[in-house]
Amino acid sequence: MIVGVPKETKTHEYRVSMTPGGVDELVRRGHRVLVESDAGIGSGITNDEYAAVGAQIVASAKEIFSKADMIVKVKEPLAPERAMMREGQVMFTYFHFAADRELTEGVLETGAVAIAYETIFDSLGRLPLLTPMSEVAGKMSIQEGAKYLERPMMGRGILLGGVPGVEPAEVLIIGGGIVGTNAAKVAAGLGANVTIMDVNIDRLRYLDDVMPANVHTVYSNRLTLQKYLTKADLVIGAVLIPGARCPVLVSRVMLSTMQPGAVIVDVGVDQGGCCETIHPTTHDAPTYIVENIVHYGVANMPGAVGRTSTFSLTNATLPYAMKLADLGFGRACKENPGLAAGINIERGRVTNKPVAETFGFEFTPSSAAKQA
Repeated sequence: MIVGVPKETKTHEYRVSMTPGGVDELVRRGHRVLVESDAGIGSGITNDEYAAVGAQIVASAKEIFSKADMIVKVKEPLAPERAMMREGQVMFTYFHFAADRELTEGVLETGAVAIAYETIFDSLGRLPLLTPMSEVAGKMSIQEGAKYLERPMMGRGILLGGVPGVEPAEVLIIGGGIVGTNAAKVAAGLGANVTIMDVNIDRLRYLDDVMPANVHTVYSNRLTLQKYLTKADLVIGAVLIPGARCPVLVSRVMLSTMQPGAVIVDVGVDQGGCCETIHPTTHDAPTYIVENIVHYGVANMPGAVGRTSTFSLTNATLPYAMKLADLGFGRACKENPGLAAGINIERGRVTNKPVAETFGFEFTPSSAAKQA
């Protein structure tokens, strides 16, 4: 199979979808790997390092899209990239379709096969390709939130950990999954007073057991959320429904009850976010203010720490990429139901039920999933 690794084009996206180690594995299996020139620069990987393990360095994404049977990326294909996609071509990347109708319709029109990292399951029902970037985003959410709590950034002027004689910040984390857990670890380590809210009581019991004394767990409902929002300095949105849009939990009305200058970092913004007033931003202009609350909505936070994120992500994606290359997407997905769950769009049909329901499209099970 010809596997293509284009350079990411999203603003301030420094990750790359494959390391030289991954290229080496594919080449040794007899596959041909095309890497766009300078695709790895943002992660500190040179063209020479790719070429040394057998990659063919090509000058443009156009050449990669025209020749590759499978494109491996990090972020969703933007409009110029969608224009180059071909019918039957496999695109293996993060998509987050449910938050973007234009992207969904655009990929449907290409006739390509869209396999989304974020909906692939392992044998234990976990999301193995979402987990690495959730870990990074969870940790980053606290360091970004701490920065934007500073007064020059229009925040409340609060130091997360406080100092002797001055109380620490109140950090509210909505969601106790991978993002929320990693956010809590960092916030607690900095000395903040941390509250994690979730609707899964078993998860709350687990977190209560493993977290330090300055982390508290609270069962989430609307009234309780309202109560804790009023005293929060920093709110982390860490809500996820695989493949679907995030539920809106923090309404615009609730913002008016919060302390002016408080910060919301909504990590799920690429799935629509759990805050009614959140929308995607970029590293160039990461924040905006609504109702005196600072909103941080960067949709590719891990892209800012490209090297760490690249190696973390590709450690998880490579085994799946190898399986797809070795067997082709049809056979690979028939043999692995968890991988088949990653097929969101197949040759002009929506094959992920939450995505179809979000936009009112017809849902058609994947040809591979039917026999998985």
